[in-house]
Amino acid sequence: MLSGVLKEMGVVGAGGAGFPTHVKAASRVEFVLANGAECEPLLHKDVEIMCAYPAEICEGMAELVRATGAAQGRFGLKEKNKSAIEAIEPEAARRGIDLVKLGDFYPSGDEYELVYAATGRLIPPAGIPLNVGSVVANVETLYNVHQAIEGRPVTHKFLTVTGAVRRPQSFWAPVGMTFRELIAHAGGATTGEYAIFVSGLMMGRMTFDAEDVVTKTNGGLIVLPRDHYLVTRKDRTIEAMNRIGKSACDQCSYCTEFCPRYLLGYDVQPHKVMRSLGFSLTGASNWNQFGQLCCACGICTLYACPEELYPKEACDGAKVSLREEGIRFEQAKPVRVHPMKDYRRIPLSMLRQRLQVEDYECETPFNSKAPVTDRVRIKLKQHTGVPAQPIVEPGARVKAGDVIARMGEKDLGAQIHSSMDGTVRSVDKEEITIWQ
Repeated sequence: MLSGVLKEMGVVGAGGAGFPTHVKAASRVEFVLANGAECEPLLHKDVEIMCAYPAEICEGMAELVRATGAAQGRFGLKEKNKSAIEAIEPEAARRGIDLVKLGDFYPSGDEYELVYAATGRLIPPAGIPLNVGSVVANVETLYNVHQAIEGRPVTHKFLTVTGAVRRPQSFWAPVGMTFRELIAHAGGATTGEYAIFVSGLMMGRMTFDAEDVVTKTNGGLIVLPRDHYLVTRKDRTIEAMNRIGKSACDQCSYCTEFCPRYLLGYDVQPHKVMRSLGFSLTGASNWNQFGQLCCACGICTLYACPEELYPKEACDGAKVSLREEGIRFEQAKPVRVHPMKDYRRIPLSMLRQRLQVEDYECETPFNSKAPVTDRVRIKLKQHTGVPAQPIVEPGARVKAGDVIARMGEKDLGAQIHSSMDGTVRSVDKEEITIWQ
């Protein structure tokens, strides 16, 4: 069965979430949806992989359609990406897969948005695509499905390195390679001190640690100068963010009016969550529930708020407090698309200007020459679920593709494989280090 192969080959969602793909392959659905929307500003790795490997991606999708018994496969990608459409369209047509052409908006790659655009169905509040007969897979995940069927496990990650680097590009990198080596492969940074945005400016995380390593879910690295507007905004403690919000929020509700989940009909109201910071005397328990269905896209914090406050971070905190109190928000009203939804979409060009990164927008061509390294640090948790358990000891010789950590039979997760030939130098509860 395809599900067993995918688990053994370590295939997980390559778009960021890392959900084990074998679980999706074991489901029964009406639609398999390919996600090639790629709406994070500056990242272009999905476009590049679609142009380079259209047959493999579409064949992986066709296999997932067969495994799930789906009546149809639908391929979502942006209409502006003409080269990707030209590459994918004939391969998709050959396999009976329809194309769904999307606008250049953020966040068109959100699975709630893609399911609605491709099927016209609205996922129930706090639900998943499976609830409306669909599974969604990133295009790189579908490539990995094809590779798994051919007997090749996930050992490398396709990603973009861009921003303040000399040669922005996309390429395959061994899982476990350091960010410093990736940046060097892209010609090095063009600035002295810098921050690294991992997997996106909007939904990714920011780090100053160039010794952090590649995982199966990284979409790319965006390097920005240490004094850039976005770095300054993100480099605050949550206490400072909340203090600013408590003192400055005037309840204009722009954060809610631009929220993509609110516009789809879900009861997400970040401006009310901001009240839980102490803006009013009503108390956090009365307002936190309006952050439960937040998708953490970042529009409220990085685009909509005229005061440059942090509604998204307030929603993150609301989810934590609700979970700790065992409260699950139930949306009482039916999900209905807001009549202004189509008029409040956020074009990527406007978002880049708002983020002050328009100067960094450029092509990131596929470089078929992968970076090389003499050591990797492979994390044991690169997926949704629990960490894999090491099955190798220090001193063991391994080859690229060998299983080095396994999941329990009933655990949610995926196997971990070595990304290079070498000797295991250390094993701990978080990672396995391998040297040549």
